[in-house]
Amino acid sequence: MTAPIQQLLDIMAQLRNPQGGCPWDLEQTYQTMIPCVLEESYEVVEALKTEDFSALQEELGDLLLQVVFLSQLAKEDQHFDFNTVVATLSNKLIHRHPHVFGDKSANSAAEALTNWESKKQQERLNKQQTSLLDDVPHALPALLRSEKLQKRAKKLGYQPTTVAQTIAQAEQQLAAIKSAVAANQDHAAKPLAELLFSVSNLCRQLGLQAESLLRDENSRFEQTARAFESYSSNKHFK
Repeated sequence: MTAPIQQLLDIMAQLRNPQGGCPWDLEQTYQTMIPCVLEESYEVVEALKTEDFSALQEELGDLLLQVVFLSQLAKEDQHFDFNTVVATLSNKLIHRHPHVFGDKSANSAAEALTNWESKKQQERLNKQQTSLLDDVPHALPALLRSEKLQKRAKKLGYQPTTVAQTIAQAEQQLAAIKSAVAANQDHAAKPLAELLFSVSNLCRQLGLQAESLLRDENSRFEQTARAFESYSSNKHFK
């Protein structure tokens, strides 16, 4: 019997086969797959948030499909294949867990994270990445990327602020926004951007995730808006 993962790889290869494959799959490129990867990632997040494990099983499969699909494209272009991806991941996990597979020790999650970061720093040097900021992806959602940049900058000792200082900065930025709006000037964009960054920084300092907080607030707003929509519709048709 064919192993499930091999069956999946065979299916993907046939979908991309010019002889009898799927026209849609054959048209896809690395760039056209980007929205698919993002959408499936967020659908996994949604299933995790709601703890819908039936949905999670399906969405994890859809996310795996993106990995298999992109690996097939790379195989066709003779860059790498799915097995190389798996082998690279396995080697990375072993390398970054010397307290499990090597001679290091870790008696707490903090010590394990220290080992992980030490190995990552070594990998950055091997890749000739001279800055801690080099591997923060530009494609991350803006709030999430700001949080990661702030964490890395903190390690460098750059702009270390207290919670009180961050709040003071936010108040100054809000005052600048009010002044710009009151003067009917089109200069609110910069202080608005600075305020968003300060809010993200404040969330990080308080041990919260701005992206998650905003996602939750979006859900609350959506529920309220739907309730208003339902009330308005019922009132209109009475």
